[in-house]
This record gives sequence, structure tokens and C-alpha cells, in this order.
Amino acid sequence: MPAPGTPAPPAPVLAAATVVRVPLSWTLTPERAALLVRDDARPFALIGCWAGGGALIGSEPIAVADADADPFTLLATQPRVARGAGDGAVAGGWFGYLGYELGRQLEPVGASPPGGGGLAPTELAFYDHLVRCDGHGRWWFEALWTDARAADLSDRLRALDARAAQPPRRRPFATAPWRATPGPAGHELAVAACRRRIHAGDLFQANVCARLESRLRGAAIDLFVTAAAALRPDRAAFLSGPWGAIASLSPELFLERRGRRVRSAPIKGTRAAGERAGLLASAKDRAENVMIVDLVRNDLGRVCVPGSIAVEALAQARPHAGVWHLVSEVSGLLADDVDDGALVRAAFPPGSVTGAPKVAALNVIAELESSARGVYTGAIGFASPVAGLELSVAIRTFELCGKRALLGVGGGIVADSDPHDEARECVVKARPLLDAIGATLVLDGHGAGAPRPLRVAPQPVPRPDPAAGVFETLLVAGGTPVALDRHLARLRRSVRDLYGRSLPPELMGELRAAAGTADRARLRVTVRPGRGRLAIELEVTALTARATPVRLVPRTVPGGLGDHKWADRRLLASLGDDGEPLLCDLDGRVLEAARASVFCVDPGGRLLTPPADGRILPGVTRARVLELASVLGLAAVVEPLGLGRLERADELFVTGALGGIEPAHLEGQAPRDPGPVTARLTGALADLRLAAVHRPPSC
Repeated sequence: MPAPGTPAPPAPVLAAATVVRVPLSWTLTPERAALLVRDDARPFALIGCWAGGGALIGSEPIAVADADADPFTLLATQPRVARGAGDGAVAGGWFGYLGYELGRQLEPVGASPPGGGGLAPTELAFYDHLVRCDGHGRWWFEALWTDARAADLSDRLRALDARAAQPPRRRPFATAPWRATPGPAGHELAVAACRRRIHAGDLFQANVCARLESRLRGAAIDLFVTAAAALRPDRAAFLSGPWGAIASLSPELFLERRGRRVRSAPIKGTRAAGERAGLLASAKDRAENVMIVDLVRNDLGRVCVPGSIAVEALAQARPHAGVWHLVSEVSGLLADDVDDGALVRAAFPPGSVTGAPKVAALNVIAELESSARGVYTGAIGFASPVAGLELSVAIRTFELCGKRALLGVGGGIVADSDPHDEARECVVKARPLLDAIGATLVLDGHGAGAPRPLRVAPQPVPRPDPAAGVFETLLVAGGTPVALDRHLARLRRSVRDLYGRSLPPELMGELRAAAGTADRARLRVTVRPGRGRLAIELEVTALTARATPVRLVPRTVPGGLGDHKWADRRLLASLGDDGEPLLCDLDGRVLEAARASVFCVDPGGRLLTPPADGRILPGVTRARVLELASVLGLAAVVEPLGLGRLERADELFVTGALGGIEPAHLEGQAPRDPGPVTARLTGALADLRLAAVHRPPSC
């Protein structure tokens, strides 16, 4: 019985339906059949071992889950079904994906790194019909038949049958060269940091991943059918909609429920094709696998009948597309009061792509990876009122949003993992996928010079918690808030993106009134999400001077802190107070200082600053300095900067709302007087601020 106050489960999309199966005379391959629905609304194609057969293909759902719906509850929200002629059918149900980030709703895990693929945390749609290729290669039209939909379903059957008579062909597509974030050296740094945590006893294993990125020219469906035909993975999956597309070539079963029997087949341990003997002989790979088997046993044990959990296979070497994997199988009998939603909740995210203990691994992943995982390492598949539940682990998965294409790769890290071998394993896993679509992989040498991530406590210091709020700090000069419009614009964007709210229109006037109480001061506005409204706090304090030049102390924060000004400063505080932390990514790229943007002047006289690419705060003063450089005729370039370029720079300075332009130097280098470029910009910024103070306020 649900606890008091628990919302009632949503009503099923269909109250009741009859399963209908119609044999088809098709001789199409599953990949060719997937192209039949390419131009329909929200097409999907599951090809391989799904439901014991060759393919499940559909489109035109009758319902799409709301963005705020609980996906786990939806999986268990199904119509009553009369079997009819439906023995062995799938017929329909919920199809879609559950992104990795949903795990934060289930476990006490800190915020993820910034970035990601741009796709929603979950996408689910309910389909009342599909076409299916069974395990014998026979095609069927299957439906959850209702009187209200009878005419539409009949029309749909005729339309699909007519398309199959003249099936479309693949269209050309291509991807730009793929690049890794971080590159091999940066990934080795993350692996080494994970090993230090394992050696310190913080956890036993964590799955640490990197991301490959490219641009797609053409359609995602053509990429998918090309790769699926070439690789023949066990659980290929394609999903598409207004949100983008995913093309998954996964070999791994996350969960399968048939009746009350549940099965999972975790994969840990990988070698390239031809290296089966080495895989079987590897104590490290077997240890990885056995640890995750224990984790899966524990996850299933939370929802299965006590004593029913069994290991059906342990660390067996099995061939998959271009590689050998160690595969195990764990099964159990689901308890009578457990539905599909509760089953997935108990096991999500999949153990093979997290680690052990799971919560500790999730927190280490959030600490050491450079971007949010998105769909990658979540789950893809279906929940059917007829055929049960079947989900793959979303590995070997292309995520496509607009023209942007992403591919995650990684592996399990244990005490004796070799960082170089782990970086090589990422390439081994990615290579067959890229070869299948005719793509190239570019591995650069970035990563050298990045400081190793700090371990300041057994549990990672969490990234900023959005619930703590965001803030802006403004300089008050002559009773006027400097650059008020720009600071409010940045705050407005953060509040909209994070909390889905708008700033009250009277806030600008309140800020001006607060600034009018002081001649020269610091004005801070903090916005936090509240019940039904935003909580806003204004604070005016005296300016405090800090020593210059600023001494910058490099610290690695994978992925940076993102493009919001977080009120939660715990992570920044943990980086040390001996100097100003200079945030760098695993690839050795400079991001920003803890309280300021970073600029340097190279030996050629060019002004350089890192790009505002989502990893750093788009500084208000940073933007003003770039504008001033243009006015002064200075060559200004926004591009990635390695630590080495800062070490060799002729001038180095940081910018912020309170300090303006402050000369800086790296730890270990002698302080220098401001150079000519720094001096010119400092004077120009002072003049600009002075003019703004004496300008009448806009209406």
C-alpha cells in the first residue's frame, strides 16, 4: 500500500487492449526494414537479440511521456491485455531510454560535471503497434488492438506493407574526425587518481570514461543501419525524435524480465579481437568481473525472492563486435509485489558501468570525469504489457543532437589497473564503431602538465549543488552598480536554465537602490530556488583588497565548474587557500581562476583567453576586456590554452567584477610588473567604468 501522501500512479495510456498478430511476407533484413519508418514521428528500431528475435521496429506513438514524469513509474503503467492471437508477441508498450543522470534521483550522489550531449535525461513514448522479426526470421505486424484505434491500425498495416514493397535505401552520411575529451594522457591522469582512491580504501572499483566528439553530416538513421549491419551487435538500438537521436551498438543486457524471472548479463573485461587467451588469463579483468557480479547480485537481491539469486555464468570470454568481453549472467525470481519500475530503480544505473560500492563509485565518477554522461551508460529498451521488460546498457552508443555527435568510452578501474592500458582500452572499444561508419579518430598529445586531481577526503568533495543557488557580485562605484545590465542578464539566464523561473522585474530597481547606500562597495545578489517562488538576498559590504600580483596555483577540476556562478563554494574551498586556484581540465587546458577569468599575452603580442565553451563562467569583465582590446586595436584570440602557454607568456592577468584587471603569475614563477598590454587595458577599463558612473541610468 502506498505511503500517505504518495501520488496516485498515472492512468495507463490504454485501459485495455487485445494482442493481434498479422504475418507479413517480408524478406527484408532488419536494417533495411528500419528505414521504412525513417520519416515518421519518433521512429525506433531494436535489432539483435531483443525479445529473442531479430528486430522490433515502430513509429508514431500514441503518447509521449512528459518531461517531469517519473520514468520508473511509467514503466509499470501498462494496460490490461487480452492475449487473443498474441502468443510470443511484443505488440507495443513503452520504448525509449533512461539516461545515466537519473541515478542522482535514486542515490545520494553529488552533481555531475558540466556539459553532456544536450539530450534530455529520459525519453519514453508508448506505441500500440510495431513490426517484428522473430527468432526464425519471420516478420509480423503486432498491435495492442482497441476498437477506438482499429481503423488507424488497419491503415498503418497497409501503409507499412506498401512501403516494404519498395523499401528505401541508405543515404550518404559522414562524420568529421573524432576527438577525445580528455585525450589519452588526460584519461591516464583520471585513472591514476581513481587508483589512488582505491589504494586508500575509498572504494573497490569505478568505471572511468572519456568522451569522443564529432559532427554528423547526414541522418542518424543512416549511421545506425550502416553500423548495425557491419557489427551485428546483440542489442543494437535506434531512437529518434524532435530531441535528437541515439544509435546504440551495445553488446550488454542490463535487465530482462519474462514473467517473474529476471536476468542480467554484466560485461567487465575487454580485449581486442584475437586476444581471447590474454583476456582469460588476466587476473585483473576477472577481478573486475567478479566484483560487478557481486554488485548485480546485491541489486537484484533487493527485489527478488530470498534465495532465488543465481550466477548462471561467470566471466566467460565471448566475442562481440571487434572485441572479446568477459560476460557473466545473474538471474533471480522477482518478488510478487515488485513491478518493473521498482526493479529498474533497484538496479539503476547498471553496476557494470558504475563500480563498487555503487554510491562511492558514482561520486568518484562525478569527481573525475570531464562531462556529464547523458544517455551513455544509462539504459535503452522497452517495457511491454505482453513481453515484459528488456533493457540494454547504453554503451557503444552514439548520441546525436543537432549536428553534434558524441560517443562515450571507458572501463572499470581496480587496484592494479595500468593507466596506459586503460587509455588503450578506450581506443580498442571505439575503433570498431568508428571503422563501421568510415570515421577517423584523432588522438592529440594534450594532457601533459595537468596537475593530478587532489584527494582531500575519502569521499570526493561534491561539485556545486544547484539547490544552494547562484549569485552575482557587482562593484558599486559612486553609488552606481557597475555593468548592472550584463550581470542581470547572466543571472537571468542561470535562473531560467537551472530553475525554470524568471527574475522579478523589480530586482533591477532594488539593486540600484541598494547600491545607492554606498560610494564604493561590493554588492552581492543571491538567488535560490524556493517553494513557489525564488528566494532573493541582497548584501552590500565593504571592499576588501587582495594582494597583487595574484599568484595562480594550478589545480585540476575535470570539466571545470560550468557556466553558472554557484553559491556552493565547497569544491573551490577544498583546492587550498595558498594562492588563487587556477582551474585546469584533465587535458591540461586552462579554464579559469577560482574568482576570475584568465588572460595572457603571448610573445607575439596577441591577447589570449580560453573559450567560454560551457566549462567556465562567461565573465562580465572578460567580455568587456575583449571589447576594449578590439577598440584599442589589440589582436585578441579566444582559443584553448595549455598551462605551457601561460608559463611562456610575456604577460598574465586575471579579470573580475571587483578587481577589474589584476596582474598575475604562476606558482613557481617570479612576480612581474604589469606589461604594456595589461597597462593599456587597465587604463581603458578604468575610463569605461568612470564614464558609466557619471552616465544617467537608463529608464
